[in-house]
Amino acid sequence: MNCLRAITLSLSLFLVGMVGPIQAQLQMNFYANTCPNAEKIVQDFVSNHISNAPSLAAALIRMHFHDCFVRGCDGSVLINSTSGNAERDATPNLTVRGFGFIEAIKAVLEAQCPGIVSCADIIALASRDAIVFTGGPNWSVPTGRRDGRISNSSEALANIPPPTSNFTNLQTLFANQGLDLKDLVLLSGAHTIGVSHCSSFSNRLYNFTGRGDQDPALDSEYAANLKSRKCLSLNDNKTIVEMDPGSRKTFDLSYYQLVLKRRGLFQSDSALTTNPTTLSNINRILTGSVESFFSEFAKSMEKMGRINVKTGSAGVVRRQCSVANS
Repeated sequence: MNCLRAITLSLSLFLVGMVGPIQAQLQMNFYANTCPNAEKIVQDFVSNHISNAPSLAAALIRMHFHDCFVRGCDGSVLINSTSGNAERDATPNLTVRGFGFIEAIKAVLEAQCPGIVSCADIIALASRDAIVFTGGPNWSVPTGRRDGRISNSSEALANIPPPTSNFTNLQTLFANQGLDLKDLVLLSGAHTIGVSHCSSFSNRLYNFTGRGDQDPALDSEYAANLKSRKCLSLNDNKTIVEMDPGSRKTFDLSYYQLVLKRRGLFQSDSALTTNPTTLSNINRILTGSVESFFSEFAKSMEKMGRINVKTGSAGVVRRQCSVANS
């Protein structure tokens, strides 16, 4: 009997050892004991700077999205590479902004609580706070993410949905992250704020199928306006264009209205109307209130913020967000 108990105890300890790190979860106020003011420090920093740079709200939520779609939400998008092959060197991330902003928040936190708050959590918190301070939706951000140390440009290129995506590509890349078609529609709603470079959609204006043609799914009047006033050539990679013209600073339903009018800027925006499920979701959102949209958007953001997170003994807490082994 004692031998059986010993075997049972050993097996139990073995199983605990196996599943311990897996069971570690994100939780609200994770830093309550180790760095009690962590979330307020992030919030205050965002509050003090967002009024001078309101466009950072769109930039930070985009950074959060790009981070989570590659190796999970582990801050790997922030890592610099001397050889030019980190995530931030990949084409989808060349126009991502806010790296210095996150690093500045990290410096303040390191001064208060050295080695405690992860860069991954800073991205998650700062992106939420920036959206809230610009009048957008609020959502819960459980913390406890750990940072990764691996950052590959090839993985970013393979996993981040490009603006040229058709529906099949969008569905696949979102499903790979555990996100469904409802999440796809809701998270695309973040295009209601911010701007884009012409290079992200100029093929729709000048060379859609490689024959010098225009995307027939793009409203012709809107396309003509873009060609005459914004993106004057296929090679323009500097001019920026509002993703939600006339409403780019307001988190609202205008983006979805434009998509239905065939005035979504990206091919990926237009793709949402080519599937009955995503099209139905757009129409449903538009028949509801902004408050209902905010509530649903919040749930999808919370879901995205949990993608393949490293917690417990997995990952590290990088002391400098741009340095893998800091």
